[in-house]
Amino acid sequence: MGSVHSYDSAKGRRYLVRYRKPDGSNGAKRGFSRKRDAELWLADVESSRARGEFIDPKAARVTINTLGPGWVESKRASMKPSSFAPVETAWRLRVQPTWGRWALSDIRHSDIKDWVGKLSKQVGATVTIRTFGVLAGILDDAVHDKRISLNPARVGDIPLPRKKKRTHRYLSHEQVAALARASGSHRLLVLVLAYTGIRWAEATGLRVRHIDFERGRLRIEDNAVEVGNRVHLGTPKSHKSRAVPVPRFVLEHLRLHTSRLDGDALVFAGRDGGYMRRTRASEGSRSWFKVALKEANLALMTPHDLRHTAASLAVQSGAHVKTIQRMLGHASAAMTLDVYSDLFDDDLDSVSIALDAAASRSGVLNLFSNEDEAPEQRS
Repeated sequence: MGSVHSYDSAKGRRYLVRYRKPDGSNGAKRGFSRKRDAELWLADVESSRARGEFIDPKAARVTINTLGPGWVESKRASMKPSSFAPVETAWRLRVQPTWGRWALSDIRHSDIKDWVGKLSKQVGATVTIRTFGVLAGILDDAVHDKRISLNPARVGDIPLPRKKKRTHRYLSHEQVAALARASGSHRLLVLVLAYTGIRWAEATGLRVRHIDFERGRLRIEDNAVEVGNRVHLGTPKSHKSRAVPVPRFVLEHLRLHTSRLDGDALVFAGRDGGYMRRTRASEGSRSWFKVALKEANLALMTPHDLRHTAASLAVQSGAHVKTIQRMLGHASAAMTLDVYSDLFDDDLDSVSIALDAAASRSGVLNLFSNEDEAPEQRS
């Protein structure tokens, strides 16, 4: 059990609490102006020890600067480079400068709420939510380590901005043809992106041996993601390989394009023979993709919009949502429906039209005779 002792200070008599920590070491807390307060604090310590909820006051004096780097490094090991980069940036540019010197015990819910409010006015919703997640994640670890009893970022209401759903750009078959024609030596790449829906990094990581010419499939096994000035080769975004169907006309162009390449060669290599760098479509860019868009008389879009185009063309062809899910590598058909819900709006009309036609053939429409009609209908 602990004990309470009085001592003299410049401010008069004060009380010191000595207590035993769960690990057997001794702890002390001084500065109580009333003996009753010291006794209540000691009773709370003893009670929290018995419940296994003891929080060492010294442990709560640790700063975010102390815990943050370890938390960030743990994410590096579990995340793909392209996903880790914005998390590291959020820590380095927004969390550490603001919260680095704060002790865990000094951080209040209202402090975080005010910070999120100011942050949402400076950066977009995605960055705000990610940055908040970094601080909240560090504080989660502090709770698990029993440095603090509650995470001030997880209690109460902290309004986070809502992400605006980006409007997808869909090209028609004719527009895809115009874009491919204007892309010169990159026309086959445009066709592959627009008719298979594979991601840019999956296309640039594609090797000749990944093409199954007999079955008309692309085996998506590698992902060559550009992060900063480096290209990181890893697994696809879903961490799973998948087989993607290729239209016959695209497959024949791929056959001609790869006829003189060995199996390990990249299908779409850069000028140096290595991985192709991502083409830009920003306002100030003079990339081949942006030039091709202008020549094809198409509005500004990104190469990723060709993935959306592939989904649109597949829906128009009558492909089942499960097939589209597998083609795009989504985790579930529900995710495909959520991302491309606008593409399935016409299905509602198709259902009613199909039911009407089926009912007509079955004779259901003749079920009611004039004698069976309601009085108001006869009148």
